[in-house]
Amino acid sequence: MSQAPLGALRVLEAVARHGSFSRAADELCVTQSAVSHQVRGLEDWLGAPLFERSGNRATLRPHGAELAAALSRALGEIDAACRRARRAGGPPSLTVAVIPSVAICWLIPRLGGFRALLPDVTVRIVYAIHGQPVDFRDADLAVVFAERPLDPPGMAVARFLPGRTVPVAAPHLGRPETPAAMLAAGLLHDTDLSGWRGWLDAAGAAALPVAPGPVFEDFNLLRAAALAGQGVALCPLAIIADDLREGRLGQLSEIAVRDTCGYYLLSSPAPAADRAPAVAAFRDWLLATAGEPPSLAPGDSSRGCA
Repeated sequence: MSQAPLGALRVLEAVARHGSFSRAADELCVTQSAVSHQVRGLEDWLGAPLFERSGNRATLRPHGAELAAALSRALGEIDAACRRARRAGGPPSLTVAVIPSVAICWLIPRLGGFRALLPDVTVRIVYAIHGQPVDFRDADLAVVFAERPLDPPGMAVARFLPGRTVPVAAPHLGRPETPAAMLAAGLLHDTDLSGWRGWLDAAGAAALPVAPGPVFEDFNLLRAAALAGQGVALCPLAIIADDLREGRLGQLSEIAVRDTCGYYLLSSPAPAADRAPAVAAFRDWLLATAGEPPSLAPGDSSRGCA
């Protein structure tokens, strides 16, 4: 038997992963007809069809799915080996995937501390997108947000920062400290109105309607609006600790929501040998630097994630 057609095997893996000939074609930068041609050529080489075809639909047969799964594992190992080979002989480096709010408000202002500790280690910071899995083939560590404790299989997990959230505003907006005063000052919303609904309920103001206001799909946009004095925002104490300490924002109430939410540090329990020291050093530094955010007074009123 002639050598396996490696190009066609790569095409099959992409088709199976995407569940679509057209999306596989987009990833591989070829036409859909080229993908179909490669798959049919592979079927000819194997001497057996890989798909059940009915009209325009094609579904992998069991032996085709088994082959595609083996290809996915093998290509993943090849990709990881290539990444290690590219890094071999170069300076120590690590890649950290961080959600934007933590990256901009917390990590970057403190990153100089790690660089001073280990100046020979190159740190690459990339965004982790909330709700999307982190590709640990490219990232050594990740900081993510979760509404409840995380325990992903095959990952080392540490709770990094608490998610406890309170109302804040810029000093020049005044001190609207009651629910009614906050409504009058204007509310800023993160993604939707549910955050403020939860806070008003926790504050004993369930009868008050949530006032409409600007809605921001990214926390950094919400924070920018709060800093500009455009209204009152619900912000995690840990993330805006610098703004509070330096007086750019003021905490308006001790009543908190999202008390059970948190930010978590994820990493592989067994990183590659050439990266393990840098990964361990960054992880230890990050957790030590996190410390404790400004705490609420004893006996505060708090509730779970809104």
